[in-house]
Amino acid sequence: MPSSNESKLGTFSTLSIGIGGMVGGGIFAVTGLTVEVTKGAAPISFLIAGVVALLTSYSYLKLTLRYPGEGGTVAFLNQAFGGGPVTGAANILLLLSYVVLLAVYAYAFGSYGAAFFPEHDRDFWLHVLISAVIVGLVIVNVFAAGLVVRSENFFNAVKMLLLAVFVAAGFLTPMEWTRLGPDNFVTPLGLVAGAMLIFLNYEGFELIANASEDVADPERSLPIAYIGGVLIVILLYVLIVTVVVGHLSFGEVAKASDTALSVAARDIMGTAGYIAIAVAALMATSSAINATFYSTGRLTYIIAKAGQLPKELERSLRGQHFEGTLITAVLALVIANFVPLEAIATMGSAGFLLLFMAVNIANVRLARDTGSRAWISGLAALSTAVALVVLCVEVDENPMTRNHLWILAGMILVSFAIELAYRGITGREIRVARRAVKNGPETAQN
Repeated sequence: MPSSNESKLGTFSTLSIGIGGMVGGGIFAVTGLTVEVTKGAAPISFLIAGVVALLTSYSYLKLTLRYPGEGGTVAFLNQAFGGGPVTGAANILLLLSYVVLLAVYAYAFGSYGAAFFPEHDRDFWLHVLISAVIVGLVIVNVFAAGLVVRSENFFNAVKMLLLAVFVAAGFLTPMEWTRLGPDNFVTPLGLVAGAMLIFLNYEGFELIANASEDVADPERSLPIAYIGGVLIVILLYVLIVTVVVGHLSFGEVAKASDTALSVAARDIMGTAGYIAIAVAALMATSSAINATFYSTGRLTYIIAKAGQLPKELERSLRGQHFEGTLITAVLALVIANFVPLEAIATMGSAGFLLLFMAVNIANVRLARDTGSRAWISGLAALSTAVALVVLCVEVDENPMTRNHLWILAGMILVSFAIELAYRGITGREIRVARRAVKNGPETAQN
């Protein structure tokens, strides 16, 4: 842990954690899918999802200021709801949602990498690359964890630079603005459902909570990181998808849905643009996988430390927690290779919507302690609940996607099954740490 303010995180570094977490592999993976679902209203769908994330970031801000530390979402739910089985299941669902997120990133890496091979071989190379990036980066995390941390700033800088060039070049090149008009909008229900399909693109701001103990001036830095970070990413996403729709017909997007950004870049800047965005996608997704592996290792440790997973997952080697990383890697391999991208996106977005609804409700319950305006978090909880219902209804109404709901239900049931079985077998009690403001004294309550 840093020993002085000079070695702690400043405002810019804290903001970078949030932006880096949000602008990961998701934008490369699901932009084409979003355009397919919402047509010309795709920029509005990113805006709607961003507003829901912005409201939720208020709850995270207030809870982080009151309960700083590496626990993040796990700690917030434990503080608000105690150590019951519902809380334990929610924390396990958080871990499973990160597994799904890893699968999205790996699928995006495989899609953009496979695009460099002949078309008839791409399906083969898609699965080879999906598996290779997961296995390869697990090895990096196990044997060179320090490299993960040191490389993140470089990858984030290159990724943001290439995306900025893509947006600037797109707007400087003639676009077909009529595709963005109301004539090409979908129904309001379809628009909201499409927005929630890509909600996982915004979940990364919660990583700020896990780093909050290392922030030098949380009262100044955290509001900028949470609120400012989400606003910046909303603007970036809206600009990116506007460029894609402005330069590619809906048919072209459908044909190259998994690599829509690269195809749009080729339309704007030729082969060099295609390669540049493909490289950005490969860097962004591999960086996101790296960071997520690093985070899920700690997340399993935190959940185990709270008493909600086996004690064996509390073990560490050279300060790292590899067992949780290996478990998430195996699960991500299975999901990324055998579950369609749209189903993966639905699972991930629905999982995080459910968890963020719980965090918003947690802040309503703790509003007096956190000094929050309860109505804002209440509005955020309502927005996540409505968004989740709309997403599920829209998925259910489409016979092609109806089975995706069973996958989501399975995630929830597995979370409860693990929690209840573990409690029943071990009798282990949940430990809820009561933390004071700004890392004050801490006591344990069993």
